[in-house]
Amino acid sequence: MNNMNQMMKQVKKMQEQMMKAQEELGTKKVEGTSGGGVVSVEVNGHKKLIAINIKPEAVDPDDVEMLQDLILTAVNDALGKAEELANQDMGKFTNGMKIPGLF
Repeated sequence: MNNMNQMMKQVKKMQEQMMKAQEELGTKKVEGTSGGGVVSVEVNGHKKLIAINIKPEAVDPDDVEMLQDLILTAVNDALGKAEELANQDMGKFTNGMKIPGLF
């Protein structure tokens, strides 16, 4: 019975550590860029878009499609980095297993 109590304490401690790590992901930021840095975006570890920065030279009224593509590329770059960050931070709890809905 003592073993079971000890195991439950360990599980509770691990849950608390996971929740703290998940919260901390929200404070971490990654940046994605495109066009040699003319477009950059910031995303937090929860994959929420925080900022979009566009340098004036990226804006060409005659080529709006290019700007749209640059933004998409930068956002996807940042989201990929946020995914890597989450996998890195939370992977220590799952030993590399992909658990749907966890992160």
